[in-house]
Amino acid sequence: VQLQASGGGLVQAGGSLRLSCTASKRTSTNWHMGWFRQAPGKEREFVGAVRWSGGHTYYSDSVKGRFTISRDSAKNTVYLQMNSLRPEDTAVYYCVADPSVILSNLRSRTAYRYWGQGTLVTVSS
Repeated sequence: VQLQASGGGLVQAGGSLRLSCTASKRTSTNWHMGWFRQAPGKEREFVGAVRWSGGHTYYSDSVKGRFTISRDSAKNTVYLQMNSLRPEDTAVYYCVADPSVILSNLRSRTAYRYWGQGTLVTVSS
């Protein structure tokens, strides 16, 4: 499975960006896709994820209410709509996917087998 992410860029604080990530295929009914991010000098952290079947979404507390994950099944694509962006949202954003995520482990990097190449989001103050 290959993941192709796009949509990063430079935006002013308070602005919006939408990231996209397309998977070459989905391999199970328990398919999950999501996003992690890594800011300079910090550890990679969970942003959000979606369970493909049913569309249930999960978010980190730091982005809840500002970011929205959605999916397009026909395109095998997940979107991350980021609103009210803050300078602290500046990071490389990584798309992730896995066919067998366990809910209790959903926010862990180890839950995801497939990783995209990363796309840089820079929020200026």
